[in-house]
Amino acid sequence: MKPGIHPNYQKVVFMDVNSEYKFLSGSTKSSNETIVWEDGNTYPLIKVEISSDTHPFYTGKQKFTDRRGRAEQFMKKYHLQQQDK
Repeated sequence: MKPGIHPNYQKVVFMDVNSEYKFLSGSTKSSNETIVWEDGNTYPLIKVEISSDTHPFYTGKQKFTDRRGRAEQFMKKYHLQQQDK
């Protein structure tokens, strides 16, 4: 491998923001936030919106807790108005 052209591969903690589920994995992603893991070491913290803990494919049901206002945010973002049925 050529030196200096590859991204830094390191251990990071991914946290599902909906369920607070955390897991340690390797990644080239980095973060300014850190967390102390169960082994006592400090790792960068990467927050994700969905993981295997909350994805319906893995759980068999919806587990989202932070769903309020999603439709309104979408409508506002794209300057749309809701139509009443």
